[in-house]
Amino acid sequence: MTAEALPPATAEALRRLLDDPTPQVREALLEELRRQGEPGLAFLRETAEGKDASLSPHARRFLRELGGEDTVHMFFEFIRSFNYELETGLLMLERTVYPLLTPGETHGFLDAVALRCRQLLLTPSSARDKCLVLNRVLFHEYGFRGEAENYHDPRNSFLQQVINRRRGIPLTLSVIYLLVAQRCGIELEPIGLPGRFMASCHLGSEPFYIDAYERGAFRTEDDLRSYFATLEVPFDPAALMPVPVGEVLARCCRNLVNQYTAARDHKKAKLFAEFVHEFELVYRRHAEPL
Repeated sequence: MTAEALPPATAEALRRLLDDPTPQVREALLEELRRQGEPGLAFLRETAEGKDASLSPHARRFLRELGGEDTVHMFFEFIRSFNYELETGLLMLERTVYPLLTPGETHGFLDAVALRCRQLLLTPSSARDKCLVLNRVLFHEYGFRGEAENYHDPRNSFLQQVINRRRGIPLTLSVIYLLVAQRCGIELEPIGLPGRFMASCHLGSEPFYIDAYERGAFRTEDDLRSYFATLEVPFDPAALMPVPVGEVLARCCRNLVNQYTAARDHKKAKLFAEFVHEFELVYRRHAEPL
């Protein structure tokens, strides 16, 4: 679950005191925010990014004093950098909602899964056989599976939340598959189909596609053509091309807009829509000729 918000009356009382210059008031306010824990930090981050420019610097100052990073601002800066790495980007995105997330926990888990896979990998073996090992470890030993009952739960779009719950949607399950494969030296690429996300492998004589939402089922190009037919959408060969990391992150943000809208959390839906807009601006800027 996301962090519990402060009661409206408490938030309003704290907001009125944020710009009070009196040392005694600031010390008391700092102590109260510390006592509130994560809801207090969430209140400061929201105020720092809010419309009241007069309170933003005060909220940022309290965040610094409490050791709470402005993770929303950090993710905006990451988007603008146009220097994307998948695991880093997804964890930074997740920390905009779960700021106390420790990336080392996620890295350590993925390292452990990859170590288990490497223990079972035979040398030499084909890419298909290596992926069968990943399937065994991820979907049988660790129990990852596609989320069907609560598909639109926003937690399904956050990497560590999916790891914690062992359930996710096609994008996040495929990302976990890709990150483990990368650690095992298996070259896979993400592909984004309409309503589906998969990993592709072009090693060997014929490419194949891995549907992590269906416990790593292997698909052929003919299977994917049939999938397009079931959607009554013309098959587009470009859909089988690797998706850039930035587009993976933007697609994750689009999913979260829909998920938070369905959950009637319009504030978070708006935030992730702003992230999508920022990705679009950055891509347009870099596409313009110099």
